[in-house]
Amino acid sequence: MPKKTWFLFLTILIDMIGIGVLIPVIPQLLGEPNSPAFLLAQNQQHLGFILLGFLSAIYPIAMFFASPILGSLSDKYGRRPVLLISILGTSIGYFLFAYAIMTKNIPLLFFSRLIDGLTGGNIATVQASITDQVKPENRAKAFGLMGASFGLGFILGPFIGGKLADPSLVSWFGASVPFIFAGLLALVNLISIYFFFTETNEHIDNTRKIDFFGSVGNLVKAKKLIEIRHLLLVSFLFNAGFAFFTSFFNVYLTTKFHYSVGQIGTFFGYIGVCVIFTQLVIIRLVSKKYSNISLLRFAYPATGIALLLYLLPTHSWWIYVIALIFAIPNGLQQANFSALLTHRIDPKQRGEILGINASVNSLGQAVPPLLAGLIAVIFAPWAPILIAGIFIILAGVVFRFTEKKV
Repeated sequence: MPKKTWFLFLTILIDMIGIGVLIPVIPQLLGEPNSPAFLLAQNQQHLGFILLGFLSAIYPIAMFFASPILGSLSDKYGRRPVLLISILGTSIGYFLFAYAIMTKNIPLLFFSRLIDGLTGGNIATVQASITDQVKPENRAKAFGLMGASFGLGFILGPFIGGKLADPSLVSWFGASVPFIFAGLLALVNLISIYFFFTETNEHIDNTRKIDFFGSVGNLVKAKKLIEIRHLLLVSFLFNAGFAFFTSFFNVYLTTKFHYSVGQIGTFFGYIGVCVIFTQLVIIRLVSKKYSNISLLRFAYPATGIALLLYLLPTHSWWIYVIALIFAIPNGLQQANFSALLTHRIDPKQRGEILGINASVNSLGQAVPPLLAGLIAVIFAPWAPILIAGIFIILAGVVFRFTEKKV
């Protein structure tokens, strides 16, 4: 594995720790009236559900418009400058979010997530940079390590976030502290990229024109990408389902099992352990015997069914068992889909097409939270999880009928 890829894995790790610290805290701000961090009046829980959905949506909405631009910029000017700009924006966004909590400024909460969404679409750039350096036969392994970085970030991030937000541990800990920590972590990431990462794009095209209003047009482009348009549809359905799940699963844990912010952090840390085990152990074993397509045919329906299983437990310890069942197919999906997609992309268009994919994913992640808050108000906090499982199973159905080659 080229040495420069390890700095990209470090970027993903630090990114995911930063995102992970949000997981146990954000529901406490708008979804749990009994939390000392709740920013509304106690009788405004339904309004809080709706605002929580909107707050969860603003980041992917911003990424929907920004990701293809960043992808094209990385083709035109290189991966390194795009990474530096995006990480700086992430850091600023976290600091503003912390300040918004301290001042109970809900509009600033939304503005800070907007900044992070507009500048934080560096996953596509990282994927493009990895693909620049890694031979096709080694990409599943490389994306497995990328997935392991995701998993490790989810071990450390939620656990750290839950503890930093818990004043019973240290008197000055509270809801804003995890975001200050995430902002500082992003600065460390920025410094590491600036000093240790060199450019990987050998096909820089300074003549490329950047379409700053092409996000909607990219959906049309996606339809015309005959070789991969069905993969983009599968990715959209999967991300939409996953967004339904993540936007209200924390609220589900709080309302059904009365989880505290620390317990939510511990649970998501456990999920991270399961995911990293999948990425480092199981993928290495099965990728030698089965193709990307065969593994994905299993991973999509298995992930969807596992999500539905979360609705069954009456005792909270069961969700730890289900988390292991969920993590294995989800980890297989992450690594093998990325490997399959990048294998079918022209090297000169990697940044642009991965940007289009990120844009499609962002759209899939943006719409569900907008609806999830309303669905939770009308039905119950568990309803978005039901819809999540259905969407991911549907992604598996589409994949099976559009990918004929095994």
